[in-house]
Amino acid sequence: MRKKQEKRVRRHKRVRAKAFGTNKRPRLCVFKSSKHIYAQLIDDEKGKTITAASDSELQPKTKKGKSKVAVAYEVGKLIAKKALGKKFAEVIFDRGGYRYQGRVKALAEGAREGGLKF
Repeated sequence: MRKKQEKRVRRHKRVRAKAFGTNKRPRLCVFKSSKHIYAQLIDDEKGKTITAASDSELQPKTKKGKSKVAVAYEVGKLIAKKALGKKFAEVIFDRGGYRYQGRVKALAEGAREGGLKF
C-alpha cells in the first residue's frame, strides 16, 4: 500500500510541474479517497482555493444506490455549476497523480457536461 501511494505522489509532482492555475484559468484539482471524492478550483498565483465540491455536499437521494463512478460524475457537474457561478468557464485539469479512468474520468466528464472547458 505504501509503495502505491509513493508512486501516486511521484506522478502528481510530475503533473503539477506542468499545471499552473491563474485567476483567469484556475486549476481543477481532484482528490479521491477510498470512500469519497473531492474537487476544488485553485488560483496558484495567490495560493487560494476559489471553490470546492465533494460528494458529501450531494443530497442523500442523489447518492443512494449509485456507484462511486456515478457519484463522481455528479460531483463534476456540481463543481462546474459552482465555477460558472463565479464566472470561470475554462480550467486546467489536475488529475492529482491518479490515472485518468474510473472516478477521475467520470468527474472530468461531469465537469465538461456542466459547461467547463479544459
